[in-house]
Amino acid sequence: MELLTVIAVTAGAGVAVVMAPVALGAVGFTAAGIAANSLAAGMMSSGVLAGSTIAVLESAGAAGLAGSTTAVVAGVGGAVGWLTATAAALI
Repeated sequence: MELLTVIAVTAGAGVAVVMAPVALGAVGFTAAGIAANSLAAGMMSSGVLAGSTIAVLESAGAAGLAGSTTAVVAGVGGAVGWLTATAAALI
């Protein structure tokens, strides 16, 4: 694996892990609960089933990301970094 690809994968994973809680807060899934008049509040108003995506996001916003979720987020970020490096190499 080329150095640029390694850097892109590492950076992608790191940025994804750091930005996931920021993104959750930005849409209204906060540690204090669902923020009023937010996108999250709009989602909640439609009704939430246990185990649904919205319920999982609410839990992550309130309690933070679990280790397994952090690993998945890092994997997705790394994949995006790899795809970006691969696309850049083709140009």
